[in-house]
Amino acid sequence: MLPTLRQLQYLKLLAEHGSFSRAAEAAHVSQPALSSGVQELEKILGGPVVERTRSQVQLTPIGQEAVRRAEDVLARVEDLVEAARNAGRPLSGRVRLGVIPTVAPFLLPARLPALQAAHPALRLFIREDLTSRLVAQLKVGRLDAVVIALPYAIPGLEHAVIGDDEILAVVPQGHPLAAPGALAPAALAADDLILLEDGHCLRDPALAALELEVPRGEDVFAATSLPTLVQLLGAGLGVSFLPAMAIKAGLADRPGVVVRRLAGEGQPGPRREIVVAWRAGSSRAEEARLLARALRLD
Repeated sequence: MLPTLRQLQYLKLLAEHGSFSRAAEAAHVSQPALSSGVQELEKILGGPVVERTRSQVQLTPIGQEAVRRAEDVLARVEDLVEAARNAGRPLSGRVRLGVIPTVAPFLLPARLPALQAAHPALRLFIREDLTSRLVAQLKVGRLDAVVIALPYAIPGLEHAVIGDDEILAVVPQGHPLAAPGALAPAALAADDLILLEDGHCLRDPALAALELEVPRGEDVFAATSLPTLVQLLGAGLGVSFLPAMAIKAGLADRPGVVVRRLAGEGQPGPRREIVVAWRAGSSRAEEARLLARALRLD
């Protein structure tokens, strides 16, 4: 006998809510019905999936592995249902798209109006978040596709490139690095380097592209967003880098800030690769590729 989708859904909700009563409420069933479903699942799997105490519900090792696999199964089933409902009508119905914060404000306003006009039946739900959280939500089926920047490890995902985004130096006016001409990326390895917070969607890919390394635990001035970073630079508090799409959108158009290309002699500047990614084997892969074509950078 195999587990049913309903039993897997009960387990997934139990893992998310940590309570039989809250999981039952989320599943729109009675608590005894949900408890019975979980017990039947335990019989099928041959062992307990949860440890029941008065204060909380904790997954057993069997339960943790079952949840991980259940999330993948349920995500694929949701893909199948959505694809069947919209068969022959690409990019129609619900599409849940995650986008990193260093891309969303510069890409989406320029591309979404034409996308919606070309696909009026599309119901697009946007979530802006850091890469790690978007990828995690994509893998468990809470998102259908994500727009992220590479390099970033994405095992289990497929992707389509929508463009390259050059990384440029941004320095205060009057700073030694503000002199005309291109800078070598190593020039930014200075004590006054300002970065976005650790784990941010621009920080690690940009550092990799610039071939800069900031040791873990080392004190570095960190900003929470690109606008904050530019304000700090304009106040003369350090040097940093920005993606070209942000500069093209006018983010660095303020007094006291100078933009310089980062490149060696006769070499192209460092870049990050912007991609649309989706779960490998997803029944909505073709829609994700269509979305990637619609979001391509100029």
